[in-house]
Amino acid sequence: MKKLMWSAFAAVMMGANAQAADLIQPEVVQAPPPEVQIASVSGWYLRGDAAYSIVNIRGAGYDITNSATGYVGGNTFARTKVDNTGTIGVGAGYQFNNYLRSDVTLDYSFRTTFNGSTDGFCGTGNPCSSRDISHMTLFSLLANAYLDLGTYGSVTPYVGAGIGASHVDWDVLSNSDDDGTFIHGGTSSWRFTYALMAGASVDLTCNLKADVGYRYRHVNGGPMFNSISFNSGVQVGPGRDKGFDIHEVRGGLRYQFGNGGCGEIAAAPPAPLPVYK
Repeated sequence: MKKLMWSAFAAVMMGANAQAADLIQPEVVQAPPPEVQIASVSGWYLRGDAAYSIVNIRGAGYDITNSATGYVGGNTFARTKVDNTGTIGVGAGYQFNNYLRSDVTLDYSFRTTFNGSTDGFCGTGNPCSSRDISHMTLFSLLANAYLDLGTYGSVTPYVGAGIGASHVDWDVLSNSDDDGTFIHGGTSSWRFTYALMAGASVDLTCNLKADVGYRYRHVNGGPMFNSISFNSGVQVGPGRDKGFDIHEVRGGLRYQFGNGGCGEIAAAPPAPLPVYK
């Protein structure tokens, strides 16, 4: 009888242990996901650009001196216009990180035509208007800084600003009215210039980017043409322009050296195995 009871007790205990084993499962603690880091973009780059430039002249004027009467004064052009032109440029710069870069650019704006007109009195004493024609070219040397606003797919929008100087080169001015045609010698000068930019770059490869954007350039005023004297004792000139506002639609390419890359995702370490407790 005892033997039978011990056998029954052993069977009950074995069943209880098996049921407890089914109820107690190992706790799985999920490891945190691996940290993904974005590779830092940095390095030197070269750039080349072309632009369509809308050139707005702020006006022009000139001095008038009459030695016979002692008159010294000035006059302004009643009408001024500068034709639109094209601009090409090159530059070199450095990308400090994913958001900040800087470069130095040299831009050449092709020869453009100035058309102007003044109102006054000709030698007959009758009112008359002149027709004034000249040509201008300019170089701009600018130091620029840009803020990249994050990369979305392969597109990186940006804003920027630049400061520097422009060399404005005026050709001779032809002044024609009822008294004839008179030629004023042109002048050239360096002027303070600043620029504001906005646009976006597109990754073509990990080192080559297309750049499309808008740039505003302001060029300060300066000398425009030399004076000429007449037998009557009247001297006309020198003349000066009041500066330029230049609006540009630009496109170009940037080639970035080294690890410039596309800002690719850095290789993440392998995911750790689950931890059982």
